[in-house]
Amino acid sequence: MSTLTGRTPGFRTALAFEWTKFAGLRSTRWTMAATGLVTVAGAVFVGVSGSLQPDDTVLGGSLTLSIVSLMIAGVVGALTVCGEYAAATVTSTFTAVPRRGRVLLAKAVLLAVLLYGVAFVSCTVAYLLGGAILDDGAYARGEPLPALFGIAALFAVVGVLGLAIGTLLRASVGSVTTVVAVLLLPSLFGPLFGDARPWVAGASPTAALEKLTQTSDAGPEAVGSLGAWPSLALVAVYSALLLGLAAWRLRRRDV
Repeated sequence: MSTLTGRTPGFRTALAFEWTKFAGLRSTRWTMAATGLVTVAGAVFVGVSGSLQPDDTVLGGSLTLSIVSLMIAGVVGALTVCGEYAAATVTSTFTAVPRRGRVLLAKAVLLAVLLYGVAFVSCTVAYLLGGAILDDGAYARGEPLPALFGIAALFAVVGVLGLAIGTLLRASVGSVTTVVAVLLLPSLFGPLFGDARPWVAGASPTAALEKLTQTSDAGPEAVGSLGAWPSLALVAVYSALLLGLAAWRLRRRDV
């Protein structure tokens, strides 16, 4: 189907449509804001309560609640598409932009850019607040650069992962549950796999986050010996593959 001018909307037009829909929903704006606020609130809590472990870093302690923010980022991605199915507006979306793969790519790009920006700013502010509140002489500061860029990229990747899951499942409850399970279950059930624990837990987005934040919990016995950046790359690869699968399924469905 074409537009009134007889031309199929290009990617920039599809991206503009997605931005209009995203910015017009109060729920998505507040959820996106929560992604950043939770991280900053965690830094303040850890600093004021003095709950940072002696062997932890200021960077790791300041980003203690970034795991919660990461889950919210995945939920934002899932709800971006599930909300359209729930409101029955997805048909209008595909009427305006008939190429469904282009619609999904526009959603992915928009999510990735927004989440990267929110995560980088909030994690940087959290680190600076944590460093200001905590006694610098008592704790190692960690290496915030280039780690903060990698953490922001991980948020963007998890948002896209959530989008892929939401596109495949289409139901909000099932998609949100699956996103949370992907992030938490490998770490929770990893010990049950014995010697394979580092392989199971180490492939999860939370393991990549722990390595990037340089928390004391990111020991090789718990999250594997793969480095922080290779872990980020691994998460990006299987998220991209899942998004490709979602695009394929989307084109084959009636709606």
